[in-house]
Amino acid sequence: MPFEKRQRSGSPAPFTVGLIGGGSIACVIVRELLEHHPQIRLAGVLVHGESRTKDRRLAESVRLTSSLREFLSWGPALVAECAGHAGLAECGAAVLEHGTDLVVASVGALADPALENALRAAAQAGGSRMRIPSGAVGGLDALASARLGGLSAVRYVGRKPVAAWRGTCAEQAMDLEEIVTATAIFEGTAREAALAYSQNANVAAAIALAGVGFDATRVTLMADPAARANEHLIEAEGAFGRFAFSIVGTPLPDNPKTSTLAAFSLLRCLVSPADTIQI
Repeated sequence: MPFEKRQRSGSPAPFTVGLIGGGSIACVIVRELLEHHPQIRLAGVLVHGESRTKDRRLAESVRLTSSLREFLSWGPALVAECAGHAGLAECGAAVLEHGTDLVVASVGALADPALENALRAAAQAGGSRMRIPSGAVGGLDALASARLGGLSAVRYVGRKPVAAWRGTCAEQAMDLEEIVTATAIFEGTAREAALAYSQNANVAAAIALAGVGFDATRVTLMADPAARANEHLIEAEGAFGRFAFSIVGTPLPDNPKTSTLAAFSLLRCLVSPADTIQI
């Protein structure tokens, strides 16, 4: 298999990683690792079933399994989860208890206090760590620094095309087909947003964890028929000062709910441990 041909004679042993989830983000990461990052060995991908992978070519590029036990036996030093809230809830604790560090894409799942506590306990028991990537936005380092320097208020506004809200609870709140101007479909806390919009509000959860927390972070989610990309605005202020920045991210071609940058943010977490200089 291609992933077995990556180690070259005389070269250092590659850093070994694994993926949980076979959707759009996983397909991007597998392609990028195999084509551009020979210093990283992809042990394999844990999926619910091989027939449920987003791209059938995934099975031709890397070994798949639906057995968590088998997946962990492949020995990944770092695992990235991109399987949605249910996938994190099902597998996250076992990975951490095994002593394997975990990068969490479905960070919105941590809005559930019971799951957050369970994952923290599992990490402590296994001597492992969870890492939260910046996802579709940036600046989480500035936000976390501001928290130490005195952070009093954080507001996040997420604006996406109407198509990105199909298949969510927004369809019960309003007729998406009737939206003709930018419309707020949600206003509340990051915790409420993350629990209600599991596929669209992982950014809000990451911002909350970096800043003032799930219940103090204010969130507005917008459906905008004029939007051609996923737009994110973060505003923060406190004793440290204040800042505001926005990011306009191209959606993944086959998943308008997710920005392309979210996939590459996860990829960066996988490749950075092998870098001599880290940022």
